[in-house]
Amino acid sequence: MKFRWLLSLAFTLAAAQTVCADDFYRGKVIRVIVGGSPGGGFDIYTRVMARHMGKHIPGNPSLIVENMTGAGTFIAAKYVHGSAKPDGLSIGMFNGGLILGRVLGMKGIDIDMRELEYLGVPVQDNPVCALSRASGVTNMEQWAASKTPIKLGGLSPGNSTSDVARIIQSALNLPVQLVEGYKGTNEIRLAVDAGELHGACWAWETLKTAWAKAIPTGEVNVVLQVTAKKLLDIPNAPLALDLAKSDESKLLLRAGAIDPAAVVRVYVTSPKIPRDRLEILRTAFAKTLTDPEFVTEAKRANLDINPLTGEEVKKLVDDLFKLPVATKTKLVSTLIPKQ
Repeated sequence: MKFRWLLSLAFTLAAAQTVCADDFYRGKVIRVIVGGSPGGGFDIYTRVMARHMGKHIPGNPSLIVENMTGAGTFIAAKYVHGSAKPDGLSIGMFNGGLILGRVLGMKGIDIDMRELEYLGVPVQDNPVCALSRASGVTNMEQWAASKTPIKLGGLSPGNSTSDVARIIQSALNLPVQLVEGYKGTNEIRLAVDAGELHGACWAWETLKTAWAKAIPTGEVNVVLQVTAKKLLDIPNAPLALDLAKSDESKLLLRAGAIDPAAVVRVYVTSPKIPRDRLEILRTAFAKTLTDPEFVTEAKRANLDINPLTGEEVKKLVDDLFKLPVATKTKLVSTLIPKQ
């Protein structure tokens, strides 16, 4: 009799907890902190998602998007990690390249990325390098033979725009001059259009949107794919892995650029939020990416969807923290500028 009473009490408490979790978000506002600047790739994805995610959260809260730029999106990551309340009312989106930066002990990345709660990624990035026609380089043969360095734009060390440029420079022995300090990919695009830069390397998923008119006309040319396999819609751009001349170079490309690209567009919430709210947010995140209305709007905005769940992202993060010492040493010398 006592066992039945205890079992009944356990079910009652579990049900009450679920009701409380389901009711928590009613009438609330969820802040979505984006590390990128307005109009950039991170911002575009987030604003489209924010218009649909609320209906998949019990209580239908509102989602508002705030841009918190700086330090290659690290300011946004640090805010969600340490300043936002752990109540499930703050979501952060930053460049997951910072996770590898933390693994390598990069100066300034002073939070433990394993403590964040991961919601997922809407698309696994496929980095490519694109150069303007004005650069005078339209293919890899010309780039490799260039007598002067090709100026590529980046945000900062630890950000994929900078890291991919450094990795291809080292792995493929390319003439590269990396110009850092831009707030977002939109600012990089504007600098390329203005002739201040020759080009940049970042995800094809947003680069093709940023230069939607310039690529078809040849004003901007995609010359290199830093991806695990070739993308069908840019068949003329070679794979970096195919151009690498040693196993060491291929490993450098994979560990430093290709694998981390899967978690570049990462969404998180604060450490130590109640477990039931975390599950609500993870479930809503996943449901949003299959929502017919979201899918229609994403297609209209030319946004790709190739997601990972929060649990899958967590595993990738844990694996990055387990890289072999020799690989980490090489990555450190490549990706972390000497002070």
